[in-house]
Amino acid sequence: IARALATEPQLLALDEPAAGMNATETGQLKQLIEQIRNDGITVMLIEHDVKLVMGLCDRVAVLDFGSKIAEDVPAVVQK
Repeated sequence: IARALATEPQLLALDEPAAGMNATETGQLKQLIEQIRNDGITVMLIEHDVKLVMGLCDRVAVLDFGSKIAEDVPAVVQK
């Protein structure tokens, strides 16, 4: 993540950044991503950790074997 941020991107794509992390590490990752967003960088997050996704993202798209089955704000997708 640090190496990507060094290039001063407008968009940061993160593919499974929480994979293998425990709850404490995932919480720290969430704080880092929130800070990146607060710095004006758009973050595209690909992640299986639903709790992290729902607590962090403005919009969520859900894929099932490559087909989009839902897309909306987290509260709507969660239903």
